[in-house]
Amino acid sequence: MIGSVMLDLKGTEMTAEEREVLQHPQTGGVIFFARNFAGPEQIQALTADIRRVRPELILAVDQEGGRVQRFREGFVRIPPMKTLGDQFGASPEKARQLAYEWGWLMATEVLSVGVDISFAPILDLDCGISRVIGDRSFHAEPEVAIALLGPFIKGLHDAGMAAT
Repeated sequence: MIGSVMLDLKGTEMTAEEREVLQHPQTGGVIFFARNFAGPEQIQALTADIRRVRPELILAVDQEGGRVQRFREGFVRIPPMKTLGDQFGASPEKARQLAYEWGWLMATEVLSVGVDISFAPILDLDCGISRVIGDRSFHAEPEVAIALLGPFIKGLHDAGMAAT
């Protein structure tokens, strides 16, 4: 959608004002944060409510794992991606397999509650200069990060989710 925006909601249910704003033709999606989540059944009810207003909206969450996992209760706690990078040094094949499994698991869980995409994986490298990135990154070396990104993205795709 050209010129569309992704909006967020104030809480765990839509307000009348938010319902009205979602109907605006330039609204293209909704992103969920921890404040929008009280559990799997609640978020599934909220996504269904949004779909009744605008079924075509893209529903998204930042569900990377580690400290950036907005949906926690009732969802598997996925470790930070740096864990895979650390594993890569000892066993590249095991790290690749885990990357695939974590991507598939995250996507399966998120899709099961009616959310279309997660803003994962991040492609940043951990160069030791950003606390924001830190353990969210697969590795400091581009070759290792790429070796893990591929299987993670394949896991997303096999579960039915696009990678962002």
